Amino acid sequence: MAFYIPMKDDPVDQKLADFVNNYPDRNRLKIMFMRETEGVYEFGSKRLEIRLAQNKIMIRVGGGYIGIDEFLDQYTQFELEKQERRDPLKKFAEKIVIAKTVQGRDVSPTKSVSSPTKV
Repeated sequence: MAFYIPMKDDPVDQKLADFVNNYPDRNRLKIMFMRETEGVYEFGSKRLEIRLAQNKIMIRVGGGYIGIDEFLDQYTQFELEKQERRDPLKKFAEKIVIAKTVQGRDVSPTKSVSSPTKV
């Protein structure tokens, strides 16, 4: 299991590392926070501003801030779905399945269709 190693002189990063490394359900943390600069992180495809308020991790969303637990509840699944859509191997596998499905049907142009006759 990987551990988040914080920057020594960054209290936000240290608090985030403490949160991530001691999270009770580590399997739920499928997307990691990646530090860019002080207070700026990536979470999947999102660029975040993170700060501490009353010793709690707060993440900027829109015009305000929410707690990290609420952020994870709202954005983890969305980011996982985004990553899945970008996965080239998954796209390739889906194309194979579609091609096999189409091949299994008789859609050949040589199949005759009787035209109505005039009486």
